[in-house]
Parts: sequence; C-alpha cells; structure tokens
Amino acid sequence: MKQGPDVARPSASGGGRPRRPRAHEVVPRPDPSEATPVEAGRAREPGNWIAWLLVAFVAVWLTHALFTNPGFEWDVVGQYLFAPEILRGTAVTAQLVALSMLIAIALGIVLGVMRLSNNSAAYLASSAYVWFFRGTPVLVQLIFWYNIATLYPHFKLGIPFGGPEFASVDSNRVMTSFTAAVIGLSLNEAAYYAEIVRAGILSVDRGQTVAAKALGFTPVQVVRRIVLPQAMRAIVPPTGNQIIAMLKYSALASVIAVPELLHSAQTIYNRTFGTIPLLIVASIWYLVLVTVLSIGQRYVERYFSRGHLDDGVDRFAALKRRMPILRKL
Repeated sequence: MKQGPDVARPSASGGGRPRRPRAHEVVPRPDPSEATPVEAGRAREPGNWIAWLLVAFVAVWLTHALFTNPGFEWDVVGQYLFAPEILRGTAVTAQLVALSMLIAIALGIVLGVMRLSNNSAAYLASSAYVWFFRGTPVLVQLIFWYNIATLYPHFKLGIPFGGPEFASVDSNRVMTSFTAAVIGLSLNEAAYYAEIVRAGILSVDRGQTVAAKALGFTPVQVVRRIVLPQAMRAIVPPTGNQIIAMLKYSALASVIAVPELLHSAQTIYNRTFGTIPLLIVASIWYLVLVTVLSIGQRYVERYFSRGHLDDGVDRFAALKRRMPILRKL
C-alpha cells in the first residue's frame, strides 16, 4: 500500500538511531506548551527549589517587618493617602512631568538632528548644549532658574545692544517656582534626549537615506518621513525610561517650593511630625504613577515594534515551564 508523506520513523536496521528524514517527509514541530524532558529535568533541579525558598523567606520576612513594626503607622498612612493636599500634589507632579517632557522631546529632536548635521555650526552648538546641561547637576540648574531675577530683574523685549525697548515685565512675576522647575527639568532632559534621538537615527540603515535622496526628497523630508519613523523603534523604549526618570527627578522641585507630591508630604509631616508615614504615602503615589507610565510604555513599544515581535508566543506557558509553582494553574 502506498504511504503518504509521514513523519520520520526510527531506522529498522537497529541501533535505536533515527534515520534522517527525506525531502518529502514532514517533521512535526514540538508543542511549545509542553515542557521538554530537558526543561522538566531542569525544573526539578534542587537549585530551583532553593531559590524559591530563599525568595519566599525574604518575602515573608519583609511582610512581617512591615506590619509588625509600629513605627510605620499604617493607620496614619491610610488617613493621608487620599488627603486633598496629597492629591493636589500628585496632580502638580503629573503636570510638571508632562510639560517638561513635551518641551524636552521637541528640543531634544532638534538637538539630536543637529548633532548629525553636516553643518559645523549646528553640530558645535548642539554639542556645547549637551556638554553643558549633562555636565551640571539638575538641582543646581533648578536653583539657578529660580533665582534668575538676581541677574535679570526685568525681562525686556526690544533690540539688543542698547536699542529701543518695546516691553518689559518683572522677572519675579514670570519666573514662578513652577515655571522655573519646568524650564530647569526640560532643558536638562533635552540634553539626554538629544543623545537618544541621535542613537535612534544612527540605527537606521544609511541606504534608506540614500534611496530617499535619489527619489528627490529634501533633507527635511528625509528626516521627517523616512528616518524618524524607522528610528522610533529604537527611540521609544529609552523615552519611556526617561519619562519615568523625570517623574522621580520632579521630586527635586520641592527644593524651590513647587507644591508637588513630595513637597505636599513634607508640608504635612512638618506639621504632624509623622515623617515615615507621609514618606510612605508619597512613595505609594510615585509607584502608582510609575506603574501607569510603564503600562503605557509597553503598549507604545508594541505599536512601534509591530512586525518585529512574535506575538504568537504563549508567554504564560513559557513562564509556567520555568516556574513549577505555576504549573497547577
């Protein structure tokens, strides 16, 4: 009887050695949801269970320490977790981070493109900017902008070098603590973001640029339509990390009396002397904001990496193969 293309069978000549499949035969692929014998044996290794025991011990110890030490004052934490002052500070923090990152991203893209420009003046100007703002602490920059009125009591609009003046405004009225924080954080972040953009552009194959120029694209069109869309796959992940870092850097704005989250917590514990509980409250809200940003970052990364990710992989099945405790789920 004629047999169709079947799977490769072991050789009948003995020895237990499987013969090599022929060209017309089909070799079945292993089921990714089932653990191979090697992986199953690896899961039963003693080191795996020892690691799980250590992790469980540390988790139990930390939980016991958190809920048995009266100094944490969890009742005070619950009392102030949703206090109006804390919620207002959280909103100010979100606004500060959003405005600072928008300005930093816009300025960083321009600086990053200038860093790769053939124009020597543009290259030197962007390089000097990155050198200065990356070389000075962000806290120093915040304090400097907050005290800018010492150098310029009035902001004037007119022709420089002794020309006529059209308008003037008091610096103290314009440069509030919130404005100084936005300027200081955004200018500092733009220097780092310029390097992210530069690295993302360099990740694009140079042949794409050559082909676009051959089709008649102008340099601006090449960057806007060809280079940047492809560079986003390399730019987006570090951008998410920088936004999260900016969220934590925003706590430095409390030094110049910006009513953000940490400053609000400090105001309360200076009045109630409950330092530890209020710091826990601030930390909880920072963790909430970071979690929301991390979830958003994941979806944005998946959007710009579509076509480069294998979405068909059962990641939970792979995790169960590595974690025996989840195999019963």
